Amino acid sequence: MDRREFACNAIAIGGAVLSPRQVKWRQQATLRVDGRRVNDHLRELAEFGKNAQGGISRVAYSEADLAGREYVMGLMRAAQLDPSIDAAGNIIGRRAGRDPTLPPLMLGSHIDSVPEGGNYDGQVGSMGAIEVAHTLADHALVTRHPLEVAIFQNEEGGKTGSRALSGEVEPAEFDLVTSSGLTIGEGIGAIGGDRSRFASVRRRPGSIAAYLELHIEQGAILDKGDIDIGVVEGIVGIKRWRVTVEGFANHAGTTPMDDRQDALLAASRFVDAVNRVVTEMPGRQVGTVGQLTAEPGAPNVVPGRVTLSVEIRDLEMDKIDAVYRGVEAEGHRIGEQTGTTFDFEQFYTSYAAPTDERIRRLVAEAAGELELTSLRMPSGAGHDAQSIALLAPVGMIFIPSVDGISHSPREFSHPEDVENGANVLLRTLMKLDRIDLD
Repeated sequence: MDRREFACNAIAIGGAVLSPRQVKWRQQATLRVDGRRVNDHLRELAEFGKNAQGGISRVAYSEADLAGREYVMGLMRAAQLDPSIDAAGNIIGRRAGRDPTLPPLMLGSHIDSVPEGGNYDGQVGSMGAIEVAHTLADHALVTRHPLEVAIFQNEEGGKTGSRALSGEVEPAEFDLVTSSGLTIGEGIGAIGGDRSRFASVRRRPGSIAAYLELHIEQGAILDKGDIDIGVVEGIVGIKRWRVTVEGFANHAGTTPMDDRQDALLAASRFVDAVNRVVTEMPGRQVGTVGQLTAEPGAPNVVPGRVTLSVEIRDLEMDKIDAVYRGVEAEGHRIGEQTGTTFDFEQFYTSYAAPTDERIRRLVAEAAGELELTSLRMPSGAGHDAQSIALLAPVGMIFIPSVDGISHSPREFSHPEDVENGANVLLRTLMKLDRIDLD
């Protein structure tokens, strides 16, 4: 700010002279994102992978994903961020801070979708983060900390990009085939990463000052309650098991009903038992059987084997384990009744991640200053913030999703809610930049 600018801004109400610091704080107090711009960017991003249902099929590593990533890097450059692709395939846009000795503040989310997904999951947080950087550039504001905007790759397929930063990715995952038809290892190369240097992106705890992620709620609590902002208390942990039910395949016409070892009958009773165990325990835990395959799968053969999945989620890992013990016991009980056996193999763990209480307070404070209503709530879905929580204090901001619909072409958040969320993200970032979370 030169002398003329200072003189123009130095006279406050009542003729009091403000210091340069007071002028700066006043400027930041009235700072707002460009709501039209961020919503325009959302609409433009939705063209990449657009499907006939009105949503997107921009699965990780697909041609649509590649095109969307190129679009995002252009937006970063326009926001005066310096984008690059790390060895894991994440896009990281950087902006210098006033104090280069400080670790960066990070904002981020993802732009990949599930097959036949919607236009808001991950994308609101990604476009919101870039809009925050764009707003700072528009007003020639430089944060004390360096700023990083991260677009993490393959969030929907297992949070590969963010888990790379926290060192959680196992070598066997590179061979998993994704919805794009490529393995994760092949996909990393396709988007500009380098599998041979994958481990180099791992960061140490404390290397990020704090992480903020804006997201749609993916539930109906905010929408039904007419609440503007969700202050996320934490992200639930997830454990998944592959369950194999072994019976005996036999002729459906000649095997008496009381002489069958029907694996599908046992599995069906087990599915109901999972629901009963989960709902009878106090708490907000959830359990799901989402996959089921019967073999040999012929109409005239009693099923001899069934494989199915069990997923349990809760904010407390101990509660997940307690629910699982009940589910496992029910499986073995049903096995004894039906002449079948149940085998349980755990194949996935995502640890619960409480958000930082200090950041929760700042998010709620920012919402209040913007005259927005807010509610503390858990996240029942997994997010990239879950992995970054192993490295830094994290905070999450939710906005309403109409009717709580997500992972669907019908997913929708009102433009004003997107703008509100981006403004809370901006204001929370500025508050974080003024304090030390050590």
